[in-house]
Amino acid sequence: MITVVGWDGSELSAKAVERLHEARLVVGPDAIVGQLTLTAQTATDEALLQILDDHLEHGEGPAVVIAEGDPGFFGVVRTLRAHGIKPEVLPATSLVTRAFACAGLNWEDALVVAPSGPRQLNRVVNACRAHPKVALLVAPGVGPGEIARELAPTTPRALIVCEDLGGPDERVTHSRMGEATTRPWKDPDVVLVIDPLHQAKEPSWVAGAQPGPAEWALPFESRLPAEVRAYILAKLGPRLGDLVWDVGAGVGEIAVECARMGAAVVAVEREEESCAKLRANVLHYGVKVALTRGQAPPALEPLPDPDAVFVGGGGPDVVMACAARGPRSLVCALRTVEQVAAVLERLREQGYRGEGTQILASRLTLNPDGSHRLTAADPVFVVHATPMHTA
Repeated sequence: MITVVGWDGSELSAKAVERLHEARLVVGPDAIVGQLTLTAQTATDEALLQILDDHLEHGEGPAVVIAEGDPGFFGVVRTLRAHGIKPEVLPATSLVTRAFACAGLNWEDALVVAPSGPRQLNRVVNACRAHPKVALLVAPGVGPGEIARELAPTTPRALIVCEDLGGPDERVTHSRMGEATTRPWKDPDVVLVIDPLHQAKEPSWVAGAQPGPAEWALPFESRLPAEVRAYILAKLGPRLGDLVWDVGAGVGEIAVECARMGAAVVAVEREEESCAKLRANVLHYGVKVALTRGQAPPALEPLPDPDAVFVGGGGPDVVMACAARGPRSLVCALRTVEQVAAVLERLREQGYRGEGTQILASRLTLNPDGSHRLTAADPVFVVHATPMHTA
C-alpha cells in the first residue's frame, strides 16, 4: 500500500503517525524527512516513481510518500495516479490556504496558477492581468520579481509574498511592484497578486475563474455587425492566459468581448473620442482592458507579444507589424475584396496561412403594414491567418 502524507509543519495526525510507523520505506524531500523520527528506510523524492516501482516489485511492504501541504492540489497525487498508483491520501493544509489565511483574505474567488517553469511565465502574467485575485505557486523563474517586472507599468497590482510557509522563517510581505523586482527573496512559496481597486459585484458561487459570458456579440453601436463580431471572436479564440491585441479598437467592442471571456486585452486606438467611449464601455461591462492611445505600428512596439490579434483599422502595414510579433491567430476586418488579396499575399511573406471570408448580414425589419423585409448591411471581408508551422 502507498500512503501520501501531507506535511505543513504542524503535528501529524494519529493516522499519519501510524502509517509512518508501519512503513518499510518513506520517500520525501530531505528537509522534511530529516525532521521525522523514522525506523524505515528513507529516500529522496527526486526519482520517486522509479523508487516506488522497485519497492512494489519486490513486495517489501507499505510505503509512505511525504509531500508538502495538500498533495492532491497541484501535487504528487496526480503524478502517482497517472502512473497507475492509487494511493491513500492524508492531506495537510495547502500552501494556498495558508497564504490567504496569513493575508486575512477570502479566496473562493481566487484563481490559482501553478507553472512548471519560466516557459509558462507569459500565461501566468496574462492571468494576473485579467483576474483581480491570483495565487501563484512559485516555480523556478516564475516568482515575485518576474511577475512584477512583467506587469509593470500597465497593470498595477498589490503583491503579498509568502515565504517559508509553516517553517521557522515564515514571513508574509506586502510588497510594492517596484520593490518586488529588486528585493532578494529568501524562500517564496506563494505570491498573491491582488487588484486593490476591484470590487466584486456579487458573491461567487463557483471557485476560481468565473463562468464565461452568457452571450457573444453584445448590442454595441458598432461599425461591425454583431454577426461579424461573433465570427471574429470565434477565430480569435480568447481564453484565460491569453493576451489579445485589439488594434484600431474603436469603441472597444472586440476588446470588451475578449476580456469577458477571460483574456488579458490591450486596446490600441488613436482617436480621443473613441478612447473615451471605449473607457465607458469597459466600465459599463466591468472588465479589464489596458488602453494604449496612439498610432499603429509605432504604438505596438512597447507592448508585450500577443497570443491573438484583431486589426480593425490601419491597413496592410499594421497587419504586417502585428504578424511580425508571432500571434497564434490574426484576424482583420477589411472593406474591399482588393484589400483581401493584398493582405493575404503580405501575410504569406510573414509565414502565415490565411483565408478570406465575406460576411453579409441581412436583418428582418418591420414595414408600416406589418409585413417584413430584409435589409442588408454593407459586406465586411474578414481575413483569418495562422502560422504555417503550427499545422
